[in-house]
Amino acid sequence: MTNYKEILRLHSLGISNSQIAASCSCSRTTVISILQKANEQGITWQAAKDMPDKELSNLLFPTEKSKAIYKMPDYEYVHQEMAKSGVTLSLLWVEYCEECRKNGDIPYKSTQFNKYYSDFVKKTKATMHINRKPGELMEVDWAGQTAAIIDTDTGEVIEASVFVAALAYSGYSYVEAFLSQTQESWIAAHVNAYNHFGGATRILVPDNLKTGVDKVTKAETTINKTYQEMAQYYGTAVIPARVRKPKDKATVEGSVGIISTWILAAIRNRQFLSLNELNEAIKEKLHNFNNKPFQKKNGSRAVLFESEKPFLLPLPAHPFELSAWKIATVPPNYHVSADSQNYSVPFEYIGQRVDIRLTRNTVEIFFEGNRICSHKRASGNVGQYITNNSHMPPGHQEYISWNSEKFTGEAAKIGENTATVVSIFLTGAKEEKRGFKNCLSLLRLADKYSPEQLEIACAKALSYTPYPSIKIIQSVLKSNLINAEEPTPSAPKSIGLTRGADYYRRDK
Repeated sequence: MTNYKEILRLHSLGISNSQIAASCSCSRTTVISILQKANEQGITWQAAKDMPDKELSNLLFPTEKSKAIYKMPDYEYVHQEMAKSGVTLSLLWVEYCEECRKNGDIPYKSTQFNKYYSDFVKKTKATMHINRKPGELMEVDWAGQTAAIIDTDTGEVIEASVFVAALAYSGYSYVEAFLSQTQESWIAAHVNAYNHFGGATRILVPDNLKTGVDKVTKAETTINKTYQEMAQYYGTAVIPARVRKPKDKATVEGSVGIISTWILAAIRNRQFLSLNELNEAIKEKLHNFNNKPFQKKNGSRAVLFESEKPFLLPLPAHPFELSAWKIATVPPNYHVSADSQNYSVPFEYIGQRVDIRLTRNTVEIFFEGNRICSHKRASGNVGQYITNNSHMPPGHQEYISWNSEKFTGEAAKIGENTATVVSIFLTGAKEEKRGFKNCLSLLRLADKYSPEQLEIACAKALSYTPYPSIKIIQSVLKSNLINAEEPTPSAPKSIGLTRGADYYRRDK
């Protein structure tokens, strides 16, 4: 599915339509169509960023229309004709359109015609020099050669991966060693590179490694969610290099080879006892590398970088904070599990699949791209339940609002006997929650019957036993004993057939 929000975001950053198409894995025609629709509807990135994806899709394209089938040009023929003197792409496009009209086919527009030809030229491995714009591209990769540090406890040699970032315009580079190639190291390397350059480029070109790209097919490229989030934070677009196409990031590929000689090979005979010590040595050699004069032109990478630096995007006030994402289904207790803790979600989302974003200090929960709640990240014992009372159903909110003082006060309003029963429930229960449940059940009887009837029922129950239960009081109310009059004692009546004491006298 086309990511309309990402297209609008990149357009707001001034990224060209072709680069947006490459970043979002769609055609340039699609990008133009979406931007035109957004312009017609008056939808900007600021208005769309908090809008659900479905709502934005419906606004841009209210009804689905069948896609037209276009005639694909014969680019083998086009490429041969382009080698002839005086032949241009515009001329060949006009001829292509005339041929399509004769055959009843639908021709591509000139922009799409030119794009497909450019793709064809790349596939045929034709090369041309491209003049990069200052502040436009930063290419990143892990160097093939590793460095090493020595464990001071065991003497073991530990390999360290080397991250390389290079600005395409000036070639100015950043190098740092890490103990692993995990996503945490990958994101930290980018953040440190941006800090080193003092700004961010508009486009970021990584390789197709798992920490940056989730999936690569001919049809689409799916950027890792955390990596994409980092790019949005710095206002840049991620356009991965094509698989097995090192020329897509030629600057960093060239820098890796030179860095392997100028930095890694230069420190190969030195022993480092910590990662910080290794990076200090790399930093020293990197300074020499960036200030090394060019062989075929004047100046150096550092000199050229001074003219490029003003074109870099300004950095945010705070560095990007690494986050982790997971997917969960909200269970009936409306708490989702994250990092061995449980966080509440509004009960309306029970049964829905949600995205959970964890940072060092916060836990955010999203549904269909919209944040529905957040919590401060819990620490300490695992299995804690962090609950926002507003996330509870009304019945649960009512239950937790009760306490001993409130039960006692409400019972006293009904009568002395009801207050006595409530006191017995609160003091006699082994668990406080059990006592609260009995008290709540007792007071609800006043709604079903009446406060006066409940007070009489409690008095009768107390006359039967000093420790009445909720069941006894319910039985009194159900059996209507509260309306029955107490019987008064009376003398036994004489019945004619009854023999008296004289009848049994022996002296008769």
